Amino acid sequence: MFRLLSKESNIFSVPVYIGVLLFVVIIFNILNFNTYEAIVAIITFLGIALGYFCFHAIALNYQTHLPLFLYSFFIFGLYNGKLDIGIAVALLTNSFLLLLLTSTDEDIRKKSYVLVGAILALNFVFLPTTWPMIFFVLIHLIVTSERIMLNIFRLILGFTLIALSYFSVMYFFSFNDWNDAYLPFGKMFLMTDYTRLYPLIPIALMLIYSIYDHFRHYNQKSPVSRYKFTFLLVFLFAQIITVVLYMNMNYQYLLLLAFPATIILSRMLRFMPKYWMQEVSLWVMIGGLITFKAGAYFTFLNF
Repeated sequence: MFRLLSKESNIFSVPVYIGVLLFVVIIFNILNFNTYEAIVAIITFLGIALGYFCFHAIALNYQTHLPLFLYSFFIFGLYNGKLDIGIAVALLTNSFLLLLLTSTDEDIRKKSYVLVGAILALNFVFLPTTWPMIFFVLIHLIVTSERIMLNIFRLILGFTLIALSYFSVMYFFSFNDWNDAYLPFGKMFLMTDYTRLYPLIPIALMLIYSIYDHFRHYNQKSPVSRYKFTFLLVFLFAQIITVVLYMNMNYQYLLLLAFPATIILSRMLRFMPKYWMQEVSLWVMIGGLITFKAGAYFTFLNF
């Protein structure tokens, strides 16, 4: 199967995967369909679908079916159809941020910081627990910008515009009470029961090994590859902070890890020295995700 997925993808590949994604979203939402669920499903679909285009933007994987298939399977394994609107918006805004920050046009990156600030504010309004993304963008800005203070001002300007708009709308509708959810630092709930996550342990171990292997061969990587992989690691770390601090039993948060984990694991599979290692590792990932998915419906699989 690995050899089949290693074939080069073409211009029709992404639309096919997006079509499969649309089918999955419809199937998981058809039984509890209402206006709110439809809106959440549409936002979720757009956010995940944009992720397919982010593979080309980041360009850390060869143009094969492997990352597209793995990403699709991660979504299938982690998506249960009952997604919180905050996480749906976070998936959408994360995809937009990745597309903007990885643009090959330097002029676009420089002029997009107001928009990036606005997206971060929108993300925070819908899901305050994603505050680590603000630090991810700041780190990226400081490392890559020549005019740091000007771009930080643009970032703050975009954030402020959305904040003022939000407060104005809330005031207009007479919502005058402060919501403590916008101060998430005192609402951290660390997990105490990890049994549902046991099927994902092999995937987590392979993810750790992939990161280790990258740094073990760090000097052999091109400067562009080093930069992009480091960018992806910082993005992954920001998502992990959110997941560890706020997920608790809300496993929907794991969807935030699907895109960066897919790229890193696809690279690991690509550079494994033996074909049997690639094949076995791929099936272990698939088996782990299927078992995790089945655990939501069959309690005897919750170990």
